[in-house]
Amino acid sequence: MKRLFLLEDDLSLINGLSFAIKKQGYEIVIARTTLEADTLWADGKYNLVILDVSLPDGSGFDFCKKIRQTSKVPIMFLTAAAEETDIIMGLDIGGDDYITKPFKLAVFLSRINALLRRSENFNTAVTELDSSGISIRLLKGEVYKRGEPVELTASEYKLLCLFMENPDQILSSEQILGRLWDCNESYIDNNSLTVYIRRLRTKIEDNPGEPKRIVTVRGMGYKWNTVD
Repeated sequence: MKRLFLLEDDLSLINGLSFAIKKQGYEIVIARTTLEADTLWADGKYNLVILDVSLPDGSGFDFCKKIRQTSKVPIMFLTAAAEETDIIMGLDIGGDDYITKPFKLAVFLSRINALLRRSENFNTAVTELDSSGISIRLLKGEVYKRGEPVELTASEYKLLCLFMENPDQILSSEQILGRLWDCNESYIDNNSLTVYIRRLRTKIEDNPGEPKRIVTVRGMGYKWNTVD
């Protein structure tokens, strides 16, 4: 049975989500404060984490950072905040998805099921990717450029993995956004994707102004170009 970890302080929301999650056949462990979450997280293993951002004694962002020090478990942010800067920060520090209140329960369940499926696929996939002088060690979450380590945010890392898993294939903006975050929310748009790609290019390209690895295919999307 899959175990889900929920950090949320709203009792009425906890009751509704707990009932729905258990009905899906999952076990759920609930914390209402970051202090309680620290103890419960240390004592168990989980397949998915759902974090509220605004908590009585801290922030879900801070707890996400703690998790990412030791685990790559899928993380979804659950919050009323809908500011684009908050959402991008949540994804950059290690979040895998983000849903804002109010939301439809069916959409919420669909998103957590998608995260769990992606996690299972990841665990059965190859452990290393190597192309065009870039290497990814998937089990460790490490990236190297010609043997030298490259520091990426969580979103940049996921974007790079997607490109390298599909070499020489044109991926439209819609395909990229859908496969990374499984949603069509307005905050994740072409402008946000352009920012991510520009930042990723500055870290992996020899000359970011004339990219050779992540190339733009005008009017169609982007492509990971396998180069010598």
